[in-house]
Amino acid sequence: MDALEALHQRVSVPRLVGPAPTDAQCQALFKAALRAPDHAWLRPWRFLLLEQQGLVALGEVFVEAALQLEPDLSQEALTRLRGLPQRAPLIIVAVSRHTEHPKVPVQEQDMSCAVAVGNMLVAAHAMGLGAVWRTGEMAYSRHVCSRLGLAENEHIIAFLYLGHPAGAVKSVPDLLVQDFVQPWTGS
Repeated sequence: MDALEALHQRVSVPRLVGPAPTDAQCQALFKAALRAPDHAWLRPWRFLLLEQQGLVALGEVFVEAALQLEPDLSQEALTRLRGLPQRAPLIIVAVSRHTEHPKVPVQEQDMSCAVAVGNMLVAAHAMGLGAVWRTGEMAYSRHVCSRLGLAENEHIIAFLYLGHPAGAVKSVPDLLVQDFVQPWTGS
């Protein structure tokens, strides 16, 4: 698949099945991520790979975090939280790492990490994989960050769920460029 076709046709694929991407496919995803724009070459990112037992453990971490906020959660809610990470055979946790720099604010560092995730989404699509970028309450939990081993200057940008599409992939909506682009003349 050529690069423009991958960019023009990529869609999120929330229903995923195994097998997980191969080691070679993961390497290709990370190579795509590392080409993200990066002001001052700070490389403000790192990635955690979770498969099998790692997905189960993440579900337990989600339960711990949720119980800290709401100790009386129902068994149904706890079961749902445990199962969230198991909706894909592989999750890549994209971590933004803030570095003090006089010319690169932390917002730019987060955006660089986000572009790295976007690159991985397009690369996954180009390889025939399914992928979806998820965040939600657990991505912003300090408990989850701590249990994943993140430092104080790090936070989660994305839980990137990866696998193979479970069924047909939805069609790309037709968006008209002119609905989103307009000239500006300065007046």
